[in-house]
Formats: sequence, C-alpha cells, structure tokens
Amino acid sequence: MKIFYAVQATGNGHISRAKELMPYLQQYGEVDVFLSGNNSDLEVELPVKFRSRGLSLYYHKHGGLNYWKILRELRLRRVFSFASQLPLEDYDIIINDFESLTAYACRIKKLPSINFGHQASFQSNKVPRPWKKDFVGELILKKYAVASTYVGLHFKQYDDFIFNPVIKEAILKADPKDNGYITVYLSHYADEVVAQQLRKITGQRFEIFSKKIRTKAVAGNITYLPVSNNTFNKSLVNCTGIITGAGFETPAEALYLAKRLLCLPIKGQYEQYCNAEALKNFNVPVICSITERFNEEITQWLNGSLPVRLTLTNTTAGIVEHVINKALHLNNNTRRQANGQVFTQTV
Repeated sequence: MKIFYAVQATGNGHISRAKELMPYLQQYGEVDVFLSGNNSDLEVELPVKFRSRGLSLYYHKHGGLNYWKILRELRLRRVFSFASQLPLEDYDIIINDFESLTAYACRIKKLPSINFGHQASFQSNKVPRPWKKDFVGELILKKYAVASTYVGLHFKQYDDFIFNPVIKEAILKADPKDNGYITVYLSHYADEVVAQQLRKITGQRFEIFSKKIRTKAVAGNITYLPVSNNTFNKSLVNCTGIITGAGFETPAEALYLAKRLLCLPIKGQYEQYCNAEALKNFNVPVICSITERFNEEITQWLNGSLPVRLTLTNTTAGIVEHVINKALHLNNNTRRQANGQVFTQTV
C-alpha cells in the first residue's frame, strides 16, 4: 500500500508529530511525505519526496504575525500549479495534516483524503473557543484544508472523532526531574525582547531556545540554546516549568510531564487563542503579551498552583490504526459511489 502524507511545515509541531507517527504509518505500507512551508527549525528526518514553500508564517519581534512578509512571500499561481501536478492518483491513501495544496489537488482530482492532526479537531464546535469568535479564523480552521473526513487530536476528547495528543516516545519514557531552571521557547518573539525581562529575575535560571544561535551561550542567568529536538526534550524533562506559545505539541508534552506551563499565544493567530481557552481548563495561566510586568507575572506563576496533568486514553499505535482503517473505509465508499452505489459519509 502506498501512503501520501502531506505535512504542514509552518512550525515545528507538525514536523515533530510526523517524525513520531512515521514508524507506525510505515507498518501499513510505503510512505511518501509532501512537506509544505519553510518555518520549521527542526531537522527534517522524514522520507520527503515532494516539497513546496506553500504558505509560510512569519513574525515580527513582539510576538505577532508579520502579515506583510507572509503576503510578500506568497506565490499563488506557482503553488496551485504545483498542487495540480502532485501525482496523488498513484497513492492508495492520502493523509493530510492541515496542508492546503494537497486539499486543493484532491478537490480538482476528485480524490478522497483524511485530514489528521490538531487542526482537524476544530471541525467540531465542541472544541473550546474564546468568548469572541473570529469569523476569518474559523473559516481558516474549517476550510483551509478541506478533506473527505477528519481525525482530530486535542488536549481532551471533545468529540467522538477527536483523540488525545501524540506524545513523543522520548517524553513517554522520560523520568522527569526538577533541576530548578525554566525552559523558554517563544519563537514568535525576538530573543532580546524576552531576555530583557528575564534578566530582572536574578535568582532564577532560564534556558532560552533561539533560532538565531548555533552553539550554546551563557549570559548571566540565561543560557541560550539552538533549537534541537533532543536538546529541547532534555530541557523540558528536567525543567521546573516552561514558558511557550499556545501551540499544541509542546503544551501537551508539558502537561503530560506535569510541568508548570505559562503560555503566550501568537498575536493574531486564532488557533492559538482557541488552544489558550482549552489550556485555561488545565489551570494554565495565559498572558497576552510581554510587558514591563512580565517578570512579576513569571514570579506569580511560579508561586501558583500546578496545572492539571494530561492523561492519555489512546496509544499512538491505536490512533494510527484508526486513521488507516478510516482511510481504507473512505476509499471503499468512494469506489462504491463511483460504481453508482449511494452511501452516507459523516465526520
């Protein structure tokens, strides 16, 4: 069986999850990866056969999306031409992790696909949202990568097609310790903006993961580390707590390890606002922006109560098995429809 796996590379989370899922997917057949976007800082240790710049996200130094740069780098005619040339008809199963070109290609080629990942969970209105919904944000989450069916991942099973997060094997097998430092991963902020406030907390050590440096560097109470999967895992497992964005993979791992967690959503990214609402139910503080009070907010957070620990009810092997079975069932239904038989499909 040949499997086409489209992975969004606008951040590290999708790449990290794909690397964890790959051995399980390969048990069912040959897997070819389509990588779209160029925002990931991790080494891509995946069987990438197709690659496109796609739609990439860029940030200004104060934690928000740089819309001008996003639009400047976008080449719609080129990317849609690329999508139409993807040989999706050569594959038995098409799995899409929130990748728009694959969704477009499936639409014009009339091929079934399964959207599998965190964003797929937002097809359900039961998933937490901020009190003020964003119309454009909702439209993107539900229509950016339309598929024939969906399997979502989230902090809780908010609906019957949603499963718990896929936690890396290195985290599952880890022996967590508290070595007294705080891990900081705020890739949407400039290092100097973060460090300026952390220096004020002289009695507290911090490990900042930076996209700008290539080797470890120490300055006062701050250790700067290059973004690396193994280094980050080690830092997370042995930290007191972590300060990060309101993404999905990293907060899920922190909650699983029962670490303190402080989140700063990316400004203007509606999905992160939604995640922040879900994290509040885990007793996770959410800060809108880094201000002159950031050092005080960190101290208050460290003196506060611990978050609710994340529990897993499904194994990674079980989740992948469900995805494969659902994809095969989808293909069988599509063939029956092509032969004139009527069927009803639900999410």
